[in-house]
Amino acid sequence: MNNLSKNSIQLTKKRMIIASILVAIIIGLSGSYFLYKGQIGPISETSEIYMFEVVEGDTLSSIAVRLEDAEVIKSATFTEISAKINGVEGFIVGLYKLDKSWDSLDVLTYLCNQENVESTSVMLTFREGMWAKDIAAQLDPYFDYTTQEIIDFWNDNTFLTTVIAKYDFLDESILDERYEVKLEGYLFPETYMFDYDMTLEEITYVFLDQFEVVYEELASQVEESQFSIHEWVNLASIVQYESASTTDMQNISKVFLNRLDIDMKLQSSVTVCYALYEFDSWEQCESEYDYVSPYNTYLYNGLPIGPILNPGFEALNAVLNPIDNDYLFFLADVYGDGAVYYSYTFEEHLEKQKQYLGY
Repeated sequence: MNNLSKNSIQLTKKRMIIASILVAIIIGLSGSYFLYKGQIGPISETSEIYMFEVVEGDTLSSIAVRLEDAEVIKSATFTEISAKINGVEGFIVGLYKLDKSWDSLDVLTYLCNQENVESTSVMLTFREGMWAKDIAAQLDPYFDYTTQEIIDFWNDNTFLTTVIAKYDFLDESILDERYEVKLEGYLFPETYMFDYDMTLEEITYVFLDQFEVVYEELASQVEESQFSIHEWVNLASIVQYESASTTDMQNISKVFLNRLDIDMKLQSSVTVCYALYEFDSWEQCESEYDYVSPYNTYLYNGLPIGPILNPGFEALNAVLNPIDNDYLFFLADVYGDGAVYYSYTFEEHLEKQKQYLGY
């Protein structure tokens, strides 16, 4: 075989190798393309509506992840790639009605159009017994304010002077600089609608206006009670924290009233929780009784300096309408069914501790 024939054969082999590589690349690219198209395609063949909310601070990444978690799209990763390729940006805060039969690009594009917003407001539910800092944290994602900015506003004396003049249930006692959050106790827990463009002042008035409604319902009883308004809210906050049912609220309320009547320390571990303010487990509240704080009712007689959370109607009412009893002690079976057991004497209380708590 001459050199010309050998060169021809080698050239043919090279061409075949190159052709094979090109075919493999084309197949690979085709596979990648079909994979890409499949991952950004509709997750459902039939129409299925899903309500989705874009909140303040949302990014393409956070939106894509939540859409995948909600099974509105197939892949957050491929959806992000599609959005960047197609220049999709400018998501509008609001509530949207999405359809799971849309592809990823249609979904993201829909979230960028103000006309598609179903609502310019958000409904938020705040449970009874929340701390002010947790309420602020729940508000944070929906507004252009950080948790700390909200708390700072609730501690701002200039604003507080305004609300003291506006609401009969507030007075200068809330200006105590030792408080963690000066409006603690008065941010009434309820379900509210908030517009996304509300100011901090407007947001705060939503809570205080509802507290005013509740106060007006109970005002005559508060006036007839042994407490000032602030003391009433203060005790109700402890009762709320200590109780899991309305009946227990009424019984525990009377236990604390019995103690106050004989100048006996309240010795409520939940006031230690608030004194600590940051803790890993409720068991810390049960062990750090000597923690120095004006909130700690193991160290000081009477009520703590201020409310330790935001009580609901049942707790506020329980302080005014307790179930009559002569108990001075109670404990909850925290390792069992949560039932509350009451005692007249310390000796009885210790026996119940040993029986239900093991110490």
